[in-house]
This record gives sequence, C-alpha cells and structure tokens, in this order.
Amino acid sequence: MAEYIRARSDEKKEERLNEIKNAAENLFENAPYGEITLTTIAEKLGWSRANLYKYVTTKEEIFLEISSDKMTAYYSSLLSAFPEGNNFSATVIAEVWSGILNAHQDYLRYVSYLNPIVETNVTVERLTQFKKKYYDFAHTFCRRLATMLNLTQKSAYKLQLDILMFASTNAISCYKNPLIQEALHRLNVDPPTMDFYADMKDFVLMRLDWEERRTTTTEN
Repeated sequence: MAEYIRARSDEKKEERLNEIKNAAENLFENAPYGEITLTTIAEKLGWSRANLYKYVTTKEEIFLEISSDKMTAYYSSLLSAFPEGNNFSATVIAEVWSGILNAHQDYLRYVSYLNPIVETNVTVERLTQFKKKYYDFAHTFCRRLATMLNLTQKSAYKLQLDILMFASTNAISCYKNPLIQEALHRLNVDPPTMDFYADMKDFVLMRLDWEERRTTTTEN
C-alpha cells in the first residue's frame, strides 16, 4: 500500500479530493456504479478506508463532485459555442449542440445516476450547492437559447432539459452493456446500429422544428 500522509493545508486537502475523484472516475469507466464502493475506491488509491473517511463519508458525495465538474465543462462549452447575439440556423444549432453532447458523453453517464441515486444520498447542504450551480448554468444558457429561438424562458428550459435527458439515456444505452450484448448474441438478435452524434442531431432538429411550429401556431 502506498504511504498515506494526511493533508493539513486547504491546498493539500483539495489535492486529496482530486485524487479521490480521479480514482472513482477511473473505476466508473470500467465497472458498473453498483460495484463501486468506498472500499474499492480506497483500494484504488492504495489507502485504508479509514483514511478515505477523513475526506468523504459516502461514495455519492464523490460522484456529486465529479458530476459538478463535468456539468461545468458541459455548460461552459454550450455558452462558448453559442455566444450572445448569434443568428445560427436550426441545422447549425443541432450540429454544434450534438457535437458538444458527443464530446461530453462522460457527463451524460453521470446525469443518469444523479436524480435516482446520487442526489438522494448526500447532505442537503451539498445538494443545495450542486443545484445552485446547475440552475445558474442552465438559466444562463436558457436565456440565451430563448433569444436565439424566440422562445419563452420556460420553453427554452424544457427544450434543453429534454435534450439532456434524451442524450443521457442514449449515453448509457443497454446495447452497450457487454452482458446484454452476449444475451442478444445467444438469441441471434442484432441490436440496432447506434451513432450517438447522428441520433442526437436528429433529435435536436426534431425538437427545434417542433418549437418553431408551436411558436408559429401560437402567434397565428
């Protein structure tokens, strides 16, 4: 086991937390969420579980922090790609947005676990901080989206949420699960070919088209 030296300064504590997040993220890339525990995270780090407890008390705390980092990267990319005052066409919006979703599939995997598991197993203080960051980002982007597409803030929020939820579902498609792939192989069932970027582009275009037609109908 690697020598463990407890962090004393805030800088060292932040360094330790980053080590913990990196270990958990690495495990999540190669194992189902349910198989990851504080024990497996501690083993990955070469620490004792007692040493890990000096920084976190549940694995959900760790995954909430990782989700927060990835969420920041995702929304920062959206805000950078869609500057205020742009007049992008629906096709361009779909292409760019789908490209960003494709590049942030790791974040989308975490989204799938947030509401049903992670967010229900952390303290209300941590959850409040996380939710504030999410709504700050989401509302900033949706204000820009509303202007771009001539939508109400409420419609823009629903649009971005629908796209996020659809993308997160696609990112963890059961057809990517090796166990399911083997079961289908034994049944001689060919799963549908998946192209994440193309599927997302089609979905975003569909939602943009629906919003445009709904807005036009309302105005008339």
